[in-house]
Amino acid sequence: MAQGLIEVERKFIPGPGTEERLQELGAVLEHRVTFRDSYYDTPELSLMRADHWLRQREGSGWEFKCPGATSVSGPHTEYMELTAEPAIVAQLCEVLGAEVLGAGGVAATLGPLGLQEVASFVTKRSAWKLVLSGADEEEPPLRVDLDTADFGYAVGEVEALVHKEAEVPTALKKIHSLSSMLGVPAQETAPAKLIVYLQHFRPQDYQRLLEVYGSREKPQGTKDPDMRLG
Repeated sequence: MAQGLIEVERKFIPGPGTEERLQELGAVLEHRVTFRDSYYDTPELSLMRADHWLRQREGSGWEFKCPGATSVSGPHTEYMELTAEPAIVAQLCEVLGAEVLGAGGVAATLGPLGLQEVASFVTKRSAWKLVLSGADEEEPPLRVDLDTADFGYAVGEVEALVHKEAEVPTALKKIHSLSSMLGVPAQETAPAKLIVYLQHFRPQDYQRLLEVYGSREKPQGTKDPDMRLG
């Protein structure tokens, strides 16, 4: 697989005082933004059923998330993020068992690979960053995104980006520490926006995912059929 950043994250249900608590902890508000996410898959959900997630974000381009190799249990996920279009196309072909396509971008490969839009929704986000007290000033900050989707679902996410698998345990420790400071129960899990969207608007696809993840060992990087990308 083409190398990309490793995203380690934990989703939670934010409360009315979450932003105030972030400010108390010294978090900095980076921005408030509204954007549309569109997810693509085959009619059989071949990507999602293999725990791979293809998204186009308005203003940001394409992203393909592939399961990480975490061996640490807990209410978190770990994914490799690919954002370079040639790497995304190559990985899509590998996952779908297709011949490697030409030099076209992701959009040009959707039709040949049988990919179509399966979800699209708008999110309002407040994005925060925070360096935990006592951490090395050169350490990358933790990021906290507080999202509300246009279908009414609100979810938060604590995220760390690392370059190597060996850095994941330290990142997890920081994520769990900050989650605790925000009052998140130790084993709380929260569904991703995409999963709630499918549950509400494409219940047959939602059931298809539940059946897959309920009938075999859960895929890498996931602890629950609801802990998916959003």
